[in-house]
Amino acid sequence: MTTQLTTTNTFEKLTWTWQGHKIQYTVMGAGQPLLLIHGFGASIGHWRKNIPIFAAKGYKVFAIDLLGFGGSDKPGLDYNLELWKQQIKDFWEAEIKQPTVFVGNSIGGLLSLMVMSEFPQITAGGILINCAGGLNHRPDELKFPLGFIMGTFTKLVSSPLTGKFIFNNVRQKKRIRNTLYQVYRDRAAVTDELVDLLYEPSCDSGAAQVFASVLSAPPGAHPRELLPKIQHPLLVLWGEADPWTPIAGAAIYQNSPNIEFYPIPNAGHCPHDEKPEIVNELILTWLKGLA
Repeated sequence: MTTQLTTTNTFEKLTWTWQGHKIQYTVMGAGQPLLLIHGFGASIGHWRKNIPIFAAKGYKVFAIDLLGFGGSDKPGLDYNLELWKQQIKDFWEAEIKQPTVFVGNSIGGLLSLMVMSEFPQITAGGILINCAGGLNHRPDELKFPLGFIMGTFTKLVSSPLTGKFIFNNVRQKKRIRNTLYQVYRDRAAVTDELVDLLYEPSCDSGAAQVFASVLSAPPGAHPRELLPKIQHPLLVLWGEADPWTPIAGAAIYQNSPNIEFYPIPNAGHCPHDEKPEIVNELILTWLKGLA
């Protein structure tokens, strides 16, 4: 399948007001609704290689910027998975109102699981792409000295004295590019457009506070706690070369009759962006089976 490449400027940028905050989203196509949920630091633009393909195949594709990211407002709040779960549920009630397939990458995958487990009545299925195990690492997951280092870094980021300085260093374009080189297997996929997609929202007022709040937030529910509650089919896709959420941790998805699991060779944490031809075809084939 040939993937039609689309820039973020192609999307119609729409605004929905939630709890007094501006939320950016886009919608394209008609038919069975899909809701695409990005990962940490990303936005609707991270789905630019997927949205037009799904829309052209008879789906009504929604993508939303979580509060604190992308083109959505960045108020000074305590950010956590429960906040975003409620945002997604309320968005569904306001704009979609039909059983929906939730599609998420990384944190977006974990949020999809949370929504599916708590609100099965709004769900038609779910697609997880390198699903995160939590918003942050749990204390028992980080052995010394990594746990100490991460704890110290979180305190520095959260400090009014050092936080803004650290954030301004982390968000430099060269650092964003170097981080992407770590999590993308194919360096050619790390384009200027992708770097800008992550950099530009970091310039918004409040972005530094969002960053600090997310890093200090609780990890939230673990997928193994959520999976027994899932009542609808799941497709799980996993970039085999992901250093953030290694494929070894995906074993919990590979032993359920209600889950289809496919590894994506030569792809990292974001295979929907790195290997869109493979990911789009797997998703479209699976979606046909839901009908």
